[in-house]
Amino acid sequence: MLAILDMLFVGFAVGLTGALVPGPMLFATIEGSLKKGWRAGPEVVLGHALIELLICILIVLGLTSLIGDTEMSVISFVGGLVLVGFGLLTIIQSRNTSIDSGLSGGVLANPVSAGILTSASNPYFWVWWLAAGSALVLKGLEIGIFAAVMFVVGHWLADLGWFTFVSTSLSKTRSFFSGPIYKGVLTCCGLFLMGFGTWFALG
Repeated sequence: MLAILDMLFVGFAVGLTGALVPGPMLFATIEGSLKKGWRAGPEVVLGHALIELLICILIVLGLTSLIGDTEMSVISFVGGLVLVGFGLLTIIQSRNTSIDSGLSGGVLANPVSAGILTSASNPYFWVWWLAAGSALVLKGLEIGIFAAVMFVVGHWLADLGWFTFVSTSLSKTRSFFSGPIYKGVLTCCGLFLMGFGTWFALG
């Protein structure tokens, strides 16, 4: 029982360290929060968790061991280009939107789809899960399936707690974001996504 609780704690601690690092998910949450309020955080995490659930199933089935350096290079390049595209789309849309209208259309308009797409296209996400994440899930499986599940649950709780905090905080200060500030925030989010994507695509 103690080992199972340890896996829950490890999952939470590891998940929190990852969640606190600024990345595409954070900027998708910021963008969604300014339109949908506090619900954007949990919805982004839901999309993120769906991708992670699929990866965990693949880890259990042993399929992730088939991915080598060549495949990771392709993932990094393609994923980086997709993030650059997301960033460019966000910048373009920010010019003709307001905090009242939000981003009407586009793949990042829905927080759940934003969580899925910013996770799936983030090369760092795949690198982490194919290395550290898979090792920790397999470590949990050595104890038992429930221990592995507790690791993943702890990981999700960390994501849910942090991104809900971010979206709730932003939703309470929406009135501060006038038109120019709102467009500036979206432009910064877009520039970050483009920079992050370029770094991975060319790295």
